[in-house]
Amino acid sequence: MKRFLTEGLLVCAAIGLAGCATTYPPAPVSADSPDYNYLIGPGDSLNIVVWRNPELSTSVTVRPDGKVTTSLVEDIPVTGRDSTTLARELEQALGKYIRDPVVTVIVSGFVGPYSQQIRVLGEAARPQSLSYRQKMSVLDVMIAVGGITDFADGNRATLLRTSEGNKQYTVRLKDLVKRGDVSANVEMKPGDVLIIPQSWF
Repeated sequence: MKRFLTEGLLVCAAIGLAGCATTYPPAPVSADSPDYNYLIGPGDSLNIVVWRNPELSTSVTVRPDGKVTTSLVEDIPVTGRDSTTLARELEQALGKYIRDPVVTVIVSGFVGPYSQQIRVLGEAARPQSLSYRQKMSVLDVMIAVGGITDFADGNRATLLRTSEGNKQYTVRLKDLVKRGDVSANVEMKPGDVLIIPQSWF
C-alpha cells in the first residue's frame, strides 16, 4: 500500500510539473544579423604588423584580463574591439615613439569575448562554450557538442537570447537531431544560451 501511494505521488508530481511547464514561442529560423563584426576576446591570437618596423611587429595572445602587451605599448585593452579599431589605437600609442606608424592587426585564433560565445547547458553530449561564427545554426552547435544524450527532452529545449533581453524560444532538437527534420534548424545569434532539459520519462 505504501509503495502504491509513493508511486502515485511521483506520478502526480510529474503530471503537475508537466502541467506547469512554460511554453515559449518557436525560435525564428533566421537571426537577421547581417552587420555582424567579429570582436576580439580573451584567448584570441593576434598578429600585429607595424609597417616598415619589423622589430615592433609581433604575435600575441589576448590575456584572460582582455589586454595585450606589445613592443613600446604595455597593457592595452583589446577585448570587445574589432581588428581595425585596435589597429588605430595602436597607431595612436606608437605615434609617441615613431613617426606616422601604420599598423595592421590580423586575428589568427578565434575565441571571441565571453558575451558573444554560444553556451550549451544540460543534456548535451559535451556541454560547453563555443565561439560564435556568422550564419551559425543550431545544427552546427549540435555537431560541435556531439548531439543530445539519451536522457534529453530535446523538443523542450530552450534558446535564451541575451541580445534580445534574455527572451526565450523553444527549439525542437529531438526532431532535428534524431529525426533529421531540417525545419527545426534555426540560426544562432552571438551570446545565445541553449538549455537542454532532462526527460522525466
